[in-house]
Amino acid sequence: MRDPRLQQLAQQIIHYSIDLQKGEKVLIENTGLQQELVSALIEEAYKAEGHPFVNVKDPKVQRSLLKNASEEQLHLQAEQEASFMSQMDAYVAIRSGENISELSDVPAENMKLYNQTVGQKVHREIRVPKTKWCVLRYPNASMAQLANMSTEQFEDFYFNVCTLDYKKMDQAMDSLVKRMEETDRVRITGPNTDLEFSIKGIPNVKCAGHLNLPDGEVYTAPVKDSVNGTLHYNTPSPYNGFTFEDVFLTFKDGKIVDATANDTERINEIFNTDEGARYIGEFAIGVNPYILHPMKDILFDEKIDGSFHFTPGQCYDEAPNGNDSAIHWDMVMIQRAEYGGGEIYFDDVLIRKDGRFVVSDLEALNPENLKS
Repeated sequence: MRDPRLQQLAQQIIHYSIDLQKGEKVLIENTGLQQELVSALIEEAYKAEGHPFVNVKDPKVQRSLLKNASEEQLHLQAEQEASFMSQMDAYVAIRSGENISELSDVPAENMKLYNQTVGQKVHREIRVPKTKWCVLRYPNASMAQLANMSTEQFEDFYFNVCTLDYKKMDQAMDSLVKRMEETDRVRITGPNTDLEFSIKGIPNVKCAGHLNLPDGEVYTAPVKDSVNGTLHYNTPSPYNGFTFEDVFLTFKDGKIVDATANDTERINEIFNTDEGARYIGEFAIGVNPYILHPMKDILFDEKIDGSFHFTPGQCYDEAPNGNDSAIHWDMVMIQRAEYGGGEIYFDDVLIRKDGRFVVSDLEALNPENLKS
């Protein structure tokens, strides 16, 4: 018997997140094989009188393909997938698998080439700007282990964060968007962190269950050359199958001029992907009240209550700052007291301290006010 929460999740994705309309085509792409959720999504797509298509990928097969992939091969794959994606109106990605590090031994140059071909041509150039899309994980024992939870406990957590009242969150975000629209200078302080930048003139975007599940962030981008100071990320940050920790960045006039981590050589290889990889493409504030601790999964970690993320690489078309890169790496700092605390100032006004909003117009975004 199918878990009724899966049907509720499928309904939310099809009818709220991507708002599928009659006659629209949706690609459901499952990395792994979560048959029950895929089937539920298909059923809901048909209820909306849409046209569902399914693509299934396996992480172990992806590893085998990428380890020895040629440039010609990946360009052809990108061309084929781009052709199909360009015919879609909507896209749903269910990403699952038993091993978050499945791609860790794929050569770095191959991962770089994959990001520059399939990642760029299919997703950044077509899927992100031209479809209604939603990306989500699927709960399994591996994810539960990363979150230090039992499988059953994690499933309960997962459905809480994915099916909360996102319409309520959306409305509560309006005041933060207004504040950000009126802000020029942002200053962020905390342990080993003193960072300043401008967000003047850059659009601000609410994320409340339409593009990602779980969701819960408001993002913009810094003026490209305005970032100065130091930033110490206090959460583990997986990228291309390797988990980076203790990441410390120094910025001068927008550029990462020094980067250290538990593998300093590897992290600098990533930042040397292209010129834009050493500049920031996104600044976002996380507010999901159910997500409190990192679990090495960026779809969850970037929405942690009391966090922000500061993203080297490609900016979004919705909040452009002119930065162009093959990478987009969401890296997270949590500012709640148990993680060392910290402050965010907008034009010298303290708006959040130790993860809690301290100005009256933003108090609706504190966790007790967002939970249903």
